[in-house]
Amino acid sequence: MSRHDDIPMTPAIRVLRAAKADFTAHSYKYEERGGTAQAARELGIDEHRIVKTIVLKNGAGRPLIMLMHGDREISTKALARALGEKSVELCERAEAERHSGYHCGGTSPFGFRRPGVPVYVQRSVLDLDWIAINGGQRGLFVRIAPALLTSILGARPLDAEQAAP
Repeated sequence: MSRHDDIPMTPAIRVLRAAKADFTAHSYKYEERGGTAQAARELGIDEHRIVKTIVLKNGAGRPLIMLMHGDREISTKALARALGEKSVELCERAEAERHSGYHCGGTSPFGFRRPGVPVYVQRSVLDLDWIAINGGQRGLFVRIAPALLTSILGARPLDAEQAAP
């Protein structure tokens, strides 16, 4: 459990604490549009260990979450195939914020506003010994074991990484 009493009490932190999850919180100077590359530089870690939370929707407009390495992109075609859907697309910013309850740039899969949204994780994320994922606020990441993605969120592993050009 984090020893930081001064970390913001976001919905994500509440979920992690309620689950008695082992985590440490790390703050950094957030920059609009800085993305995972900027966060990795600020935190002094490999961008591959940063896991971004991406809010998408299927062809029927139902939301879903995909967790992907910070230095990789999602293939929406591969994701749709893996899910047996005709199509999957990114949610617009306002729609993603409405589903998640978080501001873009501060979206965590933990403490999502809308309950029951399915969560998927790029299979290779689970091979890492630790990851950094958003703690529910811009400029706040938590370092956790990737196994928490499946144990707390029920994240289902699949391959949706975009092939290198």
